[in-house]
Amino acid sequence: MDAISLGIGVLVAVVLLIVIAIAFVITRLFRKVEQGKALIISKTKKVDVTFTGAVVLPVLHKAETMDISVKTIEIRRAGREGLICQDNIRADIQITFFVRVNKTVEDVIKVAQAIGTGRASDKDAIQQFFAAKFSEALKTVGKQLDFVDLYTKREEFRDRIIQVIGTDLNGYHLDDAAIDFLEQTPMAQLDGANILDAQGIRKITELTAIEHVRTNEFQRTEQKEITRQDVDARETILELERRQAEAEIKQRREVETLRAREEAATARVQEEERLGAQTAFIRTEEQLGIQRENQAREIAVAQKNRERVIAVESERIEKDRMLEVIGRERETELNRIAATKEVEAERREVADVIRERIAVDRTVAEQEESILTLRAVEDAERARRSVIIAAEAEAQEKLVKDIKAAEAAEAASSHLAAEQLTLAEARLKTADLDAQAKLRLAEGIQAETAAPGLAAVQVRDAEADVTEKAGLAEAEATAA
Repeated sequence: MDAISLGIGVLVAVVLLIVIAIAFVITRLFRKVEQGKALIISKTKKVDVTFTGAVVLPVLHKAETMDISVKTIEIRRAGREGLICQDNIRADIQITFFVRVNKTVEDVIKVAQAIGTGRASDKDAIQQFFAAKFSEALKTVGKQLDFVDLYTKREEFRDRIIQVIGTDLNGYHLDDAAIDFLEQTPMAQLDGANILDAQGIRKITELTAIEHVRTNEFQRTEQKEITRQDVDARETILELERRQAEAEIKQRREVETLRAREEAATARVQEEERLGAQTAFIRTEEQLGIQRENQAREIAVAQKNRERVIAVESERIEKDRMLEVIGRERETELNRIAATKEVEAERREVADVIRERIAVDRTVAEQEESILTLRAVEDAERARRSVIIAAEAEAQEKLVKDIKAAEAAEAASSHLAAEQLTLAEARLKTADLDAQAKLRLAEGIQAETAAPGLAAVQVRDAEADVTEKAGLAEAEATAA
């Protein structure tokens, strides 16, 4: 059992060592390939191509790497070597072609066999390899198009070049082409002795002359159009300026008219204000004049009232003095009468005898007194009516004269009425006092003078009544 186990262990170890050795050899001999490259392995009987990687055995295998990525090939023709177009005009052109090796085993082997893996990976070698072919294709297609068509039909020009070259180039593939530069060859670089260049020069001269004429025509047309537009613009500007000037003049005229109206309105308002002020001043002066006149009138009335009051007061004082004198006389007379009562008692009998006669005389005296009284009353009534008529006429005349000064006249009338009322009352009181004094005096004297004295007293009473009625009539007339 031990020998078997040992043999199995040794076998496993040997197998493991072999596997490790194989793995080590593989890792050491395996070659990876970068993207854009291909690995070509030349074996004893065949050639293998891989794009990922493979085991390369020393001595038995030969491994080569080829660059199969896209390469650019630039073809430039300029100057006297410029591209001749169908109209014999030379063009300076630069075009770039994009080529690569097809990613197939056959194409890679074909390229490797044709130019070798080293030259196939060299850009300059590829440039030399394809320059003649691409240049010939460029000439062929360029001769089929006029110079202007090279510009207007750039895509067609490019597609024709690719079509002439073809996409299969002995293992290479033409992906695309791009025109980098395209311009007419300057005439200074053309060869006048070359028939093609001579024709091109003539063509260029004709075309440029035509274009110059057209350009000049366009320029002149442009100048004429610009001039016409300038003239139109100037005319429009002048018209607008004229309209603006007219509008400004019109606006200025309207402003001046409005200003004149405003000034006239202002002057009118000022004149109205001035007239109003003058009218107010005149009215004020009139009012002041009226007030001054009223004041002067009131002062005059007050002065007259004062004079009347003084006169009334003086008259009252005089009447009081007279009443006092009469009172003293009455007292004296009463004393005298009292002193003579005894004599009268003695004479009473005689008086009784005489009384009958006095009664008769009294009757006669009363009748005479009634007649006198009636006459006095009629005279007083006539006097009162005369006073009333005169007072009414005077009041009416005064009312007509003082109609514009109603307030002042009313005030003056009030003062005058009060004054007349005061005077009437004073006169009434004076007449009353006079009548009472005379009555008392008549009563005292009546005993002595009998019927003639009584008649005199009654006549005086009638006069007092007439005086009273006259005063009342005057007061009523004044109040009216």
